[in-house]
Amino acid sequence: MTLLDDAQVLLPELVALRRAIHADPELGLELPRTQRRVLDALEPLGLEVVLGEGLSSIAAVVCGAHPGPTVLLRADMDALPLVEDTGLDYAASGERMHACGHDLHVAGLVGAAHLLAGRREELHGDVLLMFQPGEELGDGAKRMLAEGLLETTGSRPVAAFGIHVVPGEYGVFSTRPGALMAGAIEVEITVTGAGGHASAPHLTRDPVPVAAELVTALQTFVTRRFDVFDPVVLSVTQLHAGGPARNIISDTATLVASVRVLSHESSARVQAELPVLVREIAAAHDCTAQVDVTVLCAPTVNDARAVERVRATLQGLFGDERVWETAHPVMGSEDFSFVLEQVPGAFLFLRATPAEVDLESASPNHSPTVVFDDAVLADQAAALAAFALETLTA
Repeated sequence: MTLLDDAQVLLPELVALRRAIHADPELGLELPRTQRRVLDALEPLGLEVVLGEGLSSIAAVVCGAHPGPTVLLRADMDALPLVEDTGLDYAASGERMHACGHDLHVAGLVGAAHLLAGRREELHGDVLLMFQPGEELGDGAKRMLAEGLLETTGSRPVAAFGIHVVPGEYGVFSTRPGALMAGAIEVEITVTGAGGHASAPHLTRDPVPVAAELVTALQTFVTRRFDVFDPVVLSVTQLHAGGPARNIISDTATLVASVRVLSHESSARVQAELPVLVREIAAAHDCTAQVDVTVLCAPTVNDARAVERVRATLQGLFGDERVWETAHPVMGSEDFSFVLEQVPGAFLFLRATPAEVDLESASPNHSPTVVFDDAVLADQAAALAAFALETLTA
């Protein structure tokens, strides 16, 4: 039996697991029911398992029959605060939904665990399975790393891989070397002046014009300090000032901005230079500014050699026509980036729109109407297992 044959045998079990998780979504870092389902699915394999202390994470190890390095495979497990509107007979009924495919990621990694456990004799090393909560918070991977994930087997991983389902031509894998997804930075700015009556603005230090100037100054900051070929995207998403009275100038004005970057260098510059710009503009108006910069996710940067290996592996399994180059980085973010900062590896997309859905009208991830064909789970499991086997087979 080939890897793909074995994955097809597993498919009904994986589909059942995926649909059970889909119907019962959980948010954030505490996912006790999802964790229990994963543990039950892994229990027959006799794996070494370490549970998270401050979150519902699982680190499970497929121990190879021969000594060697460790390879990490990852799946995220958490859902989104959305009311599902898919009409599926296994749809979630509350105000939570697996709208980003994490239910497939979990089932796919469980499938890979079964495939690898049946091939222990081929493994010269161990496979570390990372079942992660809190991806949508941008915090789960960091917490697992802080709890010692990479030391689970006693040998830090030499490679790390993950697959994320997205809408598109069914069964097509895609990735690219270098930056695949953006890093996400959140900026909160509070401008403080001195309020007063709207009829006498000269007696105040009005923070509102400062906030308005900052909206445009931040755009100039992006376009004039950063190379267009290493783009930075900044969007001011919130702007607040004033109170219930319309004729009162407030003491403060607050802005919130979302920043996306494609390199660690740009991330560092945003963190260092943006607060200086904001404070100096505020000072020019005799106001002060408090600037809080929070890095939610680092850029997801693929190792070029790892990408070359996974492409060759996928082409051997599925044929050239199902392995595409991702044309340009995606400006969404992914906290697997924190793993790839410490371990060379590759993150990939797997398109999974059902055949009956028109691709032009297919809903995107994070939509209450997004649907994925879970028949793709066999290929997802086989691909993940193949990445580990390719690295650990002598």
